[in-house]
Amino acid sequence: MPTGLRRVEQVMGLPVSVDLRDDDERAHHAVDHAFAWLHEVDLRFSPFRPDSEVSRHGRSELAPQDLSADLTHVIDLCDHYERSTGGAFTTRLPDHPFDPCAVVKGWAVQGAAEMLHDAGARRFCVNAGGDVVTAGEPEPDTPWRVGIRHPEQPDRLCAVLALNNGAVATSAAYERGAHIIDGRTGKPARGLLSITITAPDLTTADTVATAAYAMGQEGISWAAAQPNCEVFAVDSAHRVFRSPGLPIAT
Repeated sequence: MPTGLRRVEQVMGLPVSVDLRDDDERAHHAVDHAFAWLHEVDLRFSPFRPDSEVSRHGRSELAPQDLSADLTHVIDLCDHYERSTGGAFTTRLPDHPFDPCAVVKGWAVQGAAEMLHDAGARRFCVNAGGDVVTAGEPEPDTPWRVGIRHPEQPDRLCAVLALNNGAVATSAAYERGAHIIDGRTGKPARGLLSITITAPDLTTADTVATAAYAMGQEGISWAAAQPNCEVFAVDSAHRVFRSPGLPIAT
C-alpha cells in the first residue's frame, strides 16, 4: 500500500515539490497529472518561449476569440489587479513583452493542488520556490509550518506560519533582484523589502503579494484590505507589519 509520496521537479524555472501524506493510490497517480499540468502551463504561458500562446498574444498574432479560456481567465485577473492597484501592477510595460507570470505561477500551482484534491488527496503541501499551498495536516493535530525568510539574512527566518488549508506567497528582491516594476513609474518598486500574504488559494496569495510589492509601502494596507488575506511585511526602513489574523506558529 502507498505510504505517502515526495517528489520534486524543475518546472517554470523553479523547483516545485509535492509532499503527499495520503495513503491512496489514486492520489499518488494524480501527482503525475499535476506535474504534467505544470509543464503544459510552462509551454503555453511562458513569455520566454516565442511559440507560446502568451508570446503570440503579446505580438497580437491571436484574435481575442482565438485565445484559450485559460489565458482569457489569466488576462482578466491581471486586468483586475491593475485596476485595483492604480496601475502599479501591470503586465504591459513599455518596451517589454506581455508578461503575466505574476499571476500564472500561483494560478498554475493552485490548479495542480486542485487536481490532487479532486483525486482524493486531503493531506499535502505543494511548494513552488517558496510559495506554498497546503491541505489538511501532515500529522494529526500538527499544521504545516511555513517559514518566512528574512529579507536580508538568508539563513534566518522572520516568522513561521501554521497552515492547514490555505496558501502563502512572498514577494521580495532577494532571489531575482529588482524584477518587480511599479507600472506607475516604469522603475523597480521601492518601499518594501518583502511582503508575505496568506490567502485561501495561491492564485490570490501570489498575485496580491506581487501587486502589493509593486505598490511599495502603500501596498501593505491595500493587501490587508483584500478579502481573506493576511499580511507580514518588512519595509525599507526595516519596520515590521503584521495583520492581526496572521497564522503565526506557536
